[in-house]
Amino acid sequence: MADGFIRWYRESAATSVFAEQAEVFEKYGIMLRHPVRGAAVVLDVEGDDVLVPEEELGRLLALRIASVTMNWWLSADTDVTDQYVYEPLGCEIQTLWLDGLYPDEARRVEAAVVEAVAALDVPTRAVIVDRRGVSDPAGWDPIMLYGGEKVPPVPDGVIAQGRIAEKILRASPHLGSQDLPGGLRRLTPA
Repeated sequence: MADGFIRWYRESAATSVFAEQAEVFEKYGIMLRHPVRGAAVVLDVEGDDVLVPEEELGRLLALRIASVTMNWWLSADTDVTDQYVYEPLGCEIQTLWLDGLYPDEARRVEAAVVEAVAALDVPTRAVIVDRRGVSDPAGWDPIMLYGGEKVPPVPDGVIAQGRIAEKILRASPHLGSQDLPGGLRRLTPA
């Protein structure tokens, strides 16, 4: 079983791109609507499931007034918990938790996020892929949100905008680097 997370930092769009993201995820068999219960599942503050129509979830996310934790479904019994947060600095952060997934399921979630980065018309600051949980998701916030210089241990890979990628490479020159479309670079341990 894999253990870890994918943390996706992207610029806030004028309008929500959540519906478009859901379409990309569906191509990978990752559904917002629970296959049996027929609705999206949002977690309340106590961690209990709350069934919400997809349209209502999209509306809540578009309001950008609070963070929302929800589940994406690979099957009726296998979910990926997603914490969706809006930062006042014009950034949206999604943290998809991979714990409890088999390696092939974690790779499928990663592939869906990478495709969404390319498909959505919203600039991505960075995507942190840490399948084993070697870093703390919030440990990436200083460099991604506040212009910090300290770089956490680089996990399985990072996709980042040029200036952020350069900071990471200065701190960890042993990383491999590959240019991607849209001014992004993929950094991976050598």
